[in-house]
Amino acid sequence: MEDNYIDCRDTKTGVLVPMQVNQIKNMYTDAHFVLVVEKDATFQKLLDQGMCQKFHPPALTHGKGFPDINTRMLVRKLWESFQMPVLVLVDADPHGIEIMTVYKYGSRSLAFETEFLAVPALRWLGVLPTDITRLGIPESAFIPLSNTDRKKASDLLQRPCVKHHLAWQQEIERLLGTGKVEIQCLDTISSTFLTDVYLPGKLCNRGWI
Repeated sequence: MEDNYIDCRDTKTGVLVPMQVNQIKNMYTDAHFVLVVEKDATFQKLLDQGMCQKFHPPALTHGKGFPDINTRMLVRKLWESFQMPVLVLVDADPHGIEIMTVYKYGSRSLAFETEFLAVPALRWLGVLPTDITRLGIPESAFIPLSNTDRKKASDLLQRPCVKHHLAWQQEIERLLGTGKVEIQCLDTISSTFLTDVYLPGKLCNRGWI
């Protein structure tokens, strides 16, 4: 069977994550970092607004919400192969925070495969609950926490991986006091705020661009 060569730069909408990630060979990238996005809508927005042209080339990917095994395996493979920063952008809500922990530490149901799927060096770029307060997002953008949200937030606070990060605990506690917001809340400032201001500020402050 002939090998297939895929150039992700040849499309404006992205390339589906292969079903057999472990069979990918001869990977090459000039990306300076990997940005994992929670949702397809945000992923497409970043592509449409030219993020790949505005920054040093990033490797963008998303898991359509809660990530499947192939997406997590690809992110792990990129990190292992190129040793570049892996950053995650999720909603400021308990579900988004849980997604971030799955990419970083693995899921409870697949704990035995963590060493093949998790990226311990992954960093939570945003959206942070404290960002929302700092940016002055209007109250109309906040969504009240449901009982399920509060239960998940409480569960997260009890997890060893969260107890290990004081800053994460503070973010979750802030969330419990204010309510949740989605990444799209940044559009209340400007339709291009995410790509023109928020991400450049975050990346520059940490020396990633």
